[in-house]
Amino acid sequence: MSVSTLHHHAGPTSLRSLERPRSRIQLVAPDLRIADSPAASVLRVACVEGPISRERAARATGSSIATVNRQVSALLAVGLLRERADLTAPGAIGRPRVPFEVNHEPFSTIGIHIGAVVTGITVSDLRGRILGAVEIPTPAGSSETALASVTRSAGAFAGRWHRRTPLWVGVAIGGRVDTASGTVDHPRLGWENGRVAGIIGGGLGLPISVAGHVEAMAASELLLAPRLSDSVAAQSISGTSLYFYARETAGMALTIDGRVHTPASGPGSIAHLPTGSSALCGCGNRGCLEASVSDRAVVAAAVDRKIVASVARGATDITAPQPHPSIAAVYQAAQGGSEAARELLVERARILGRTVALLRDMFNPDRVVLGGQAFTAYPAGIPHVGEAFAAYSTLARRDIRVTGFGDKVQEYAATVVSLSALYSDPLASMRRAAA
Repeated sequence: MSVSTLHHHAGPTSLRSLERPRSRIQLVAPDLRIADSPAASVLRVACVEGPISRERAARATGSSIATVNRQVSALLAVGLLRERADLTAPGAIGRPRVPFEVNHEPFSTIGIHIGAVVTGITVSDLRGRILGAVEIPTPAGSSETALASVTRSAGAFAGRWHRRTPLWVGVAIGGRVDTASGTVDHPRLGWENGRVAGIIGGGLGLPISVAGHVEAMAASELLLAPRLSDSVAAQSISGTSLYFYARETAGMALTIDGRVHTPASGPGSIAHLPTGSSALCGCGNRGCLEASVSDRAVVAAAVDRKIVASVARGATDITAPQPHPSIAAVYQAAQGGSEAARELLVERARILGRTVALLRDMFNPDRVVLGGQAFTAYPAGIPHVGEAFAAYSTLARRDIRVTGFGDKVQEYAATVVSLSALYSDPLASMRRAAA
C-alpha cells in the first residue's frame, strides 16, 4: 500500500466542524482488492459474518486458532472490533469463547463521488453500510474552487454524525487519476492536475484515498457485495470480471482473482469506441460511445426529436428561466407511452449491448457486471441490452448481470474507497487515522 505525505497550509477550506487540524496530509493509494493478511482476513470475516466466534473465524479464514486470537486481540486494542459477551454460549469457559464483531458504532468514513454533473457525499460505518447520503450539483469553475466547495459540503454533512469519529475520506472520480499524488485530470470538468487529495484531505483533516470511479465500482462488487448476497460474494472473488459502467460517462474495469486491475499510468478510456451511431462527438468524429449513450447525449437526441421540450416555460411567466430537460424527463415520456422516447432508449440499450459484447469478446472474462443508471434507471431497456449482447458476442454464453447496488453504485464506489485502506491494512490505517 503506497503512502504519501503532502504538506498543507491552512486556508479557507479548513473545516472546524471536524476539529481535526493537520499540518500534513496523509495520502494512501487505494488498495482495491481482497487482502489476505491475517488482520485483514479477520476484519473481513467480522464484517461479513459477525458476530462470529473465533473457531468459526478460523475456519472461514483458513488460519489457526492461535493466529485468529492474536489478530482479534490486536484489532480489539485499536478499537476496530468489540466482544459480545452477551452472545456467549451457555456453559462456555474462557475469553476465546466470546464472539466478536466490528465495532461499527463509534466510527465513520466519508465517501465522495465527483461526477460530471452531480457529486454524491456519503457517510458510512466500518461494515460498509451507508448511514446517510446527499447529492449536490458538481460545482463549476476551477478545480481549486470546486474542490473547496465540495470539501465544505462534505464537512457539513459528516458533522451531522457528531458522535462518530471520522477515520478516512475516499474520493471516486472520473478522468485520469494519479492515485500516488491524489491529482486528477478531468477534461469534462476542465480540470488539469486538480489537487483532490490536497484540498479535500487537507480541508477535512483526514487521511485520504483517491480512485478512478469505475475501478471503485468494480471494487465495491468485491468488498461490499457480500453484504448483499453470499452467492454474489462467491462469484466475485475468483476468476475474472468485466465491470461496465454507463451514465454521463462510460468506462470499464477488470477484476482478476480478487483484485481490481489498475494500470500504473491510470485507467484507460472507452469513451471514443466506435458504435456506428450518427452522434457527433466533441472530438470531431461520429458514433463515439460516450457521445452516443451518455445521459446528455440521450437528452440532446430527445430534444432534436421533439420528445421533450428544450426549455419548459412556465404558464404565467414565459420569460422566467427554466431548467433544461433531464434524462428523467425522457424516462417519464417513455413510461408515459411515448413511442419515440421508447425507441430512443431502446436504441441506446442496443448500442450498450453491442459494446459490452465487443469488450467481452476482447477480454473473455468469467462474468460481466453492468452498472450505472443507463441500465438501472430504465429497467425496460435491459432485455434489449441482453438481446444485443447475445447477438453480437461470438463466445459461449457466460454470466452477465446488473449490479445489485442499483442506482446507488456511485455511493458504494465512494464508500469502498473510504474503506479500502482500513480493509487492506487495518492496524496501520488506524495508527494513521489517530496520528
